[in-house]
Amino acid sequence: MMLLPLSSRSFGPLLRAVGAVPQLQLPSFPPERGCHFGGSSHRPTKAATIKKRGYDITRNPHLNKGMAFTLEERLQLGIHGLLPPCFLSQDVQVLRVLKSYETKSSDLDKYIILMTLQDRNEKLFYRVLTSDIERFMPIVYTPTVGLACQQYGLAFRRPRGLFITIHDKGHVAAMLDSWPEENIKAIVVTDGERILGLGDLGSYGMGIPVGKLALYTACGGVHPQQCLPVLLDVGTDNEALLNDPLYIGLKHKRVRGKQYDDLIDEFMQAVSSKYGMNCLIQFEDFANANAFRLLNKYRNRYCMFNDDIQASVAVAGLFAALRIIKNKLSDHKFVFQGAGEAAMGIAHLIVMALEKEGIPREEAVRKIWMVDSKGLIVKGRSHLNHEKEMFAHDHPPVKTLAEVVQRVKPTALIGVAAIAGAFTDQVLKDMATFNERPIVFALSNPTSKSECTAEQCYRLTEGRGIFASGSPFPKVTLPSGQTFFPGQGNNAYVFPGVALGVIACGVRHISDDIFLLTAQSIAEEVTEENLAEGRLYPPLSTIRDVSFKIAVKIVDYAYKHNLASWYPEPEDKEAFVRSLIYSPDYDSFAIDHYRWPQEAMQTQNI
Repeated sequence: MMLLPLSSRSFGPLLRAVGAVPQLQLPSFPPERGCHFGGSSHRPTKAATIKKRGYDITRNPHLNKGMAFTLEERLQLGIHGLLPPCFLSQDVQVLRVLKSYETKSSDLDKYIILMTLQDRNEKLFYRVLTSDIERFMPIVYTPTVGLACQQYGLAFRRPRGLFITIHDKGHVAAMLDSWPEENIKAIVVTDGERILGLGDLGSYGMGIPVGKLALYTACGGVHPQQCLPVLLDVGTDNEALLNDPLYIGLKHKRVRGKQYDDLIDEFMQAVSSKYGMNCLIQFEDFANANAFRLLNKYRNRYCMFNDDIQASVAVAGLFAALRIIKNKLSDHKFVFQGAGEAAMGIAHLIVMALEKEGIPREEAVRKIWMVDSKGLIVKGRSHLNHEKEMFAHDHPPVKTLAEVVQRVKPTALIGVAAIAGAFTDQVLKDMATFNERPIVFALSNPTSKSECTAEQCYRLTEGRGIFASGSPFPKVTLPSGQTFFPGQGNNAYVFPGVALGVIACGVRHISDDIFLLTAQSIAEEVTEENLAEGRLYPPLSTIRDVSFKIAVKIVDYAYKHNLASWYPEPEDKEAFVRSLIYSPDYDSFAIDHYRWPQEAMQTQNI
């Protein structure tokens, strides 16, 4: 079956029949934006064997095809009559979804439409997502997922993911047995304490693991049935949620200390016992105090990572910026607004990259300055944790970011503190005064927490600023006529490809070298045309190809450095990785039907 473009020309009669609205935007599915990695050919329908029959099939999102079931399948599976007497291709189903999607005016309503589709027909959901990932990613992930988390109790439709509470301590293994899938390869887990830049959302934080894992599949090709979202509910310190009668989580203050640590320990042990030591566990949106110590505690014992800390997407943006400025990383001085897990993760990777350039570690650290809520981090300041002490400099105390920028005169300004408007007009003007091409990364999420807008950066630096953001911004046209397409430093460039590569070869422990390799791989995919437009990252429309290339490089690296578990080593690593990628095309459930020769089927009689 060939994949036909969903265009108004090929679907003209159907569009008129269903009364499609004129503004309906249809995906065109060229090769680079089609549903599959590599190449434009449409995969043939694959025959699948299932044991379920009847009504249950239409209620199972992994199996349900809606009106795409053929008459033969309906008869054989015992579902004839349970569906309207209409037979639709998957292309037409996509069109129907888009028509419904376009009737919704708010992003939250669009999010609910897509999540409801995921609960009903999984393959169609991923077909829609991969038809135009650039269009749908801001809905299923940042920034809309932040709003969805805030409204999670009202948006909750159907169980998706596993809720494990502090009261289940001692029984986590039994909780995992509740999940219907056995072959789990990837888990995203959060305790909901630091959701994006929104703070403690308690059990409403489940929207983040669900959204992340949807991108594991849409961007990386990891099979959705191998993914498990987990929310560890230990309570919440959010008074508004505690006083909300409709809140769906535990209504008490957060449990901390030994009880909390014991629950995390039990969870990690239960996961590795049930799913194996190669099961990937991504820690997501834990508060700073827990994020650092849990990463350090488990990184060499389990296959786990925390992309809030191991934030290679920002470093990828810096590598791309170097190609614009045409100098080296060691020529730069960095000031961070924020000194939490994201800032520390980016800083540590910068230090690693500088060391690979031949810069001694002490000198590399001196190139990084950090500003937290109390001002510039300097030696002698009280109550500095271990992570902050590393980047504390011999310098008089400075209270504000504006003063720090004026005194330090950085070449790069990186915002990761979720303080909206932190990069003031004066700060941006100063950056343009000190530098011919100032680097300005406003990486906080969601958009409402961004340190500045793309328009502010380009306007106040007179088009000389090199800008990237955490959430998407529209293109900017200056009075001079210059047009820029702001780069979005979205971690979705990182974790799907890392997950696919790690799962493919069975990496046991994920080192920072893998994240530095990922950053370099992302930067290599940025073309000169992209850079000329102001993009520091490949267009989101190519993210599946980027993820695929990252996965192949990780597999190659893992086998070269004896990090892989699965042997023999594949000769053609591209073909090996490609064979593991999930396809959103429907399987055929028609039972193999054939006849023997007539004489062999003859019934014997007395």
